[in-house]
Amino acid sequence: MKSSRLAFGATALVAAALGLNPATAQEKVLKVVPHADLKVLDPVNVTAAITYIHGLMIYDSLMALDANLTPQPQMAQGVQISSDRLTYTFTLRPGLKWHDGTPVTSADIVPSVKRWMARAPVGQKMAPSIASMEAPNPNTFVIKLKEPYALTEYSLGLAGPVYMPQKVAETDPNTSITSSVGSGPYRFVASEWKPGAKVLYEKNKDYVPRSEPASFFSGGKVVRLDKVEWTIIPDANTAAAALGRGEVDYWNTPPADFVKILSQNPDITLQILHPLGWVNFGRTNALLPPFNNVKARQALAHAFADQKDFMQAAYGDERWWRTCGSYFVCGTAYGTEAGSEAYAKPDLAKAKQLLAEAGYKGEKIVVVNTKEIPAIYALTVVAIQKMKEIGLNVDEQVVDWSGFIGRIQKKDPVDQGGWNFFTTYGSGMNGPVQNLSHI
Repeated sequence: MKSSRLAFGATALVAAALGLNPATAQEKVLKVVPHADLKVLDPVNVTAAITYIHGLMIYDSLMALDANLTPQPQMAQGVQISSDRLTYTFTLRPGLKWHDGTPVTSADIVPSVKRWMARAPVGQKMAPSIASMEAPNPNTFVIKLKEPYALTEYSLGLAGPVYMPQKVAETDPNTSITSSVGSGPYRFVASEWKPGAKVLYEKNKDYVPRSEPASFFSGGKVVRLDKVEWTIIPDANTAAAALGRGEVDYWNTPPADFVKILSQNPDITLQILHPLGWVNFGRTNALLPPFNNVKARQALAHAFADQKDFMQAAYGDERWWRTCGSYFVCGTAYGTEAGSEAYAKPDLAKAKQLLAEAGYKGEKIVVVNTKEIPAIYALTVVAIQKMKEIGLNVDEQVVDWSGFIGRIQKKDPVDQGGWNFFTTYGSGMNGPVQNLSHI
């Protein structure tokens, strides 16, 4: 009988490596139910995890993090660092091609890095240290620094799937690209893309994997499948039924309350493929009042201190979550709860006092929510309850996932389509780092 797989927090790239279930004797197809619908194709322009996963399928990366979160060369054959640590010289490995058959050159890498740095917080942190980026020849990319920056390789490893052909990479970073020509292990089949229904990827026959064993996002990405098909099924009951009948092979990040039911099916294997898990957080808009005042943001921290309320609502069974007072994941090298003591228990009186000191006088607070991602919806419902308890005048605006992604990119006042608050989650690997600018 056909064996299906289901996992929490796994990426489509991991799913593609499974090599399961040939659709016919000639063609191997993996059918996946992703955690969300693919609405935007540009992994630079939005922070949506589904767009990042799409990027991992079709784009390669200059550097990539291994299982120890150590940056390793990926598109780069290697990197030479000068003795004063001011010059990084990357040599591209041979055989790299874009999906249209043209060679990947350093002239593509330079604008790709610049576009990424303009949007990604970790790139914005690195940018002030850079004196220049040059492409002295088609196979060499050079970064020269004004002063040593210890996180240069790590930052490029976090950049991920942002490397595009020069003409595409020169697109304004605030404008989403429509092209999906990459150099990664799979090609995006644009003619088969049906938002809300289907996304199709096919094997890139020109892709040459590295010789090293695969390790997290680094190493040899051996293409074992002819096609990977995403079937968009927003309703969890329908997705569970499709998995149980063998109509799909893999369900990425199902709601936690379905785990017990699914575990009773002997043909379904449950796995946790993301050991660092997901970091859940609330994002305030620090451009607009009242959260442009630090005291208003601190008020939320005091109101939201009981993490259990959020986690139980979003994930249920305590086997699938834990509380953590560290900004970075507890148990990792940078995970420390020191300094979090003041926010260990809710203090509604303190929260109300801070709101008053911030000058809040009952103005409407627009909270964006979506029912298409169950965890986000549940987290937001709890957040709204706690916001009301400290006297915030909350206007919840529930939109579809596409509307959610578009809305949170806006910097307009709330009466012109802006927002004040939303909840979301990000990978324990890079979620906090990528969101440093949101504090």
